[in-house]
Amino acid sequence: MHASEEPRIDVRLGDSELTLLGTAHVSRASADKVRELLQGSDYDAVAVELCPSRHQALMEPDALARMDLFSVIRQGRVYMVVASLALVAYQQRLADQLGIEPGAEQRAAILAARERRLPVLLVDREIGITMKRTAGNLSWWKRFGLFSGLLATLFSREKVTEEEIECLKKGDVLETTFAEFAEDRRGLYVSLIDERDRYMAARLRQEIAGKRHEKVLAVLGAGHLEGVAGHLREVPGRDPWAEIVELDRLPSPRRWPKFIPWLVILLVLGGFGYGFYQSPVLGLRVVLDWVFINGSLSALGAAVAAGHPLTVIVAFLAAPLTSLNPTIGAGMVTGAAELYLRRPSIGDFGRLRRDTATLKGWWHNRVSRTLLVFLFSTLGSAIGTYVAGFRIFERLFA
Repeated sequence: MHASEEPRIDVRLGDSELTLLGTAHVSRASADKVRELLQGSDYDAVAVELCPSRHQALMEPDALARMDLFSVIRQGRVYMVVASLALVAYQQRLADQLGIEPGAEQRAAILAARERRLPVLLVDREIGITMKRTAGNLSWWKRFGLFSGLLATLFSREKVTEEEIECLKKGDVLETTFAEFAEDRRGLYVSLIDERDRYMAARLRQEIAGKRHEKVLAVLGAGHLEGVAGHLREVPGRDPWAEIVELDRLPSPRRWPKFIPWLVILLVLGGFGYGFYQSPVLGLRVVLDWVFINGSLSALGAAVAAGHPLTVIVAFLAAPLTSLNPTIGAGMVTGAAELYLRRPSIGDFGRLRRDTATLKGWWHNRVSRTLLVFLFSTLGSAIGTYVAGFRIFERLFA
């Protein structure tokens, strides 16, 4: 694609003029076009399709070195961090294959704006909120499939297909990346495209109303161009502040899943009680079944993640107890133990982005290996809970 062919829409909002430039996230021509426009026009602000988190990841790739891993484990943010790293791994495959980093045109816009001392407006919604709203639009089974698909990229050695590359050139990098692992793209469209079109239009209205920018260049993915332009042209336009509050609202969690762990605990404890009621020997057998099966599978998960030998022992001892307490998971204990026994170095954090682009790197880097210990020991304990439950049922009623 030649630079002159980059799609462009001009929109007027009151006394302000907006140039919406549609770009391809994996095209050098798009980066060149951004520089060309900023050199040849008198813009007084540049807007980019980034949120603060993605802006930091793009402009400060070493920011991961400042991550507090213990807080990530304690606050239950491991799944979000692992999903983000898996996305980075997929996009790194693109970079290695195409020879250009995804988002190069956004970086070019930011650097060119800095050279001209122009304000940079971050108009996209926070990636964490977008991911949570995306998950809220999917059933639990589809959410599991999406997360599993992201993890499966760690085992993939296939090159990104021409079809996927063309989608990236025409659409949105987040939608294309997620759609690679989702069976149904329709479940992704609302939160990844439509809502973000509305959000970015509202943010542009908000910035212009608040700071009176007269001429703004907005660098957007080509897949958002028509949508954002359409929302900007709405007359009368929606209140941008109210629109942003609405689109930043997290979906209300479903209540019934919270009761499942407590129900499982009641059934297990009831099984213990019924076993001892029948006979002390039977009661002891069902308790030992619970400890051995739950502990062994959690320990196996920690071992598969190449956890420290003491972490594997901790997994065996902790899982039977944490499975009876929904407020703490086996992964929290094993992750903390691994972090204590093998504290990551500054170099581990600094190499995290590059290491997680390969399967071997996830096990080699102490940061990502701690995350794997959390995930696999948690998975082992979850499987062990149900396997042990069925075993107890067989002993009691066989």
